[in-house]
Amino acid sequence: MKSKIKENLLKFNTLRRVIQFLSFILFSAVIFNLGELPLLLPVLWTWGIEPNTVGDAFTAIQFTLSGWKDNNVVFPWLAIASFLIIGILLGKSLCGWICPFGFIQDLIGFIKHKKMKLSPRTHESMIYVKYAVLSIALFVSATFSIAKFAGVSRSYENALGIFAKAPFTTLSPAETLFSTLPQILSNFDSEILSNPLFWVQLFIMVGVLVFAAYVPRGWCKYFCPHGAIMAVLNRFSFLGLRRDLVKCAKGECRLCVEACPMQVRILDSPWEKFSDPECIYCLKCVDSCPNKAIKLKYP
Repeated sequence: MKSKIKENLLKFNTLRRVIQFLSFILFSAVIFNLGELPLLLPVLWTWGIEPNTVGDAFTAIQFTLSGWKDNNVVFPWLAIASFLIIGILLGKSLCGWICPFGFIQDLIGFIKHKKMKLSPRTHESMIYVKYAVLSIALFVSATFSIAKFAGVSRSYENALGIFAKAPFTTLSPAETLFSTLPQILSNFDSEILSNPLFWVQLFIMVGVLVFAAYVPRGWCKYFCPHGAIMAVLNRFSFLGLRRDLVKCAKGECRLCVEACPMQVRILDSPWEKFSDPECIYCLKCVDSCPNKAIKLKYP
């Protein structure tokens, strides 16, 4: 019994859950009254809690392009730099270790019921949905920015309504979960409840969480625009995994593939180093390998 407990404590995923929990607490400075910090990270969070210790870089891109803060449209250099620097240095590891909404999905994954794994063909098709979500959000933000810069944005802004400021974040399940619902619970704002948009947001959030309960990391795999950007950068990341061909019992064992929540084809990847676009470096494959054949590689 003691040896099993010790073995579990030494696993990467025990450390990962501790870091996820601490990150979740520290993301907002409300509890500690730390004030705001100019830190942008490529993770799914909310801008609805003030003060925030961390900002969501993709929301920052939308806000900057819309001229939300001071009504001036500027290029989102800082937010893009956040994606590029983190993506090159650490790949998608923040998705697996830091992202608050990823943490919520992992917690939901502890619910005891049969999990679903989409067929390889369906999975390969579905992973492109997040690129469509990203493209639509960027198209709306970019075209609105151009219209505003040209001084002809009034009619476009009226047509977009609340989506002009941040088309994706307006419907983001993280914004609903971490900001809108807490506001309702703390203040019981009847105006929010009477707004049809709130019920659309709630429907999306519940649908995403239920889907994640059956399909591990379902949001991350198929719908997250942050994941789409980071997937592109993950190909060029210094961080990767390597598989020891001597230790790997590829023909007899598929435990690493079965453990992977992102359905990465680990055994079909290059053995010396692989940085799969979908890999979030949760290291469940490392923990599950009985022969310790998979290890981190950097750079």
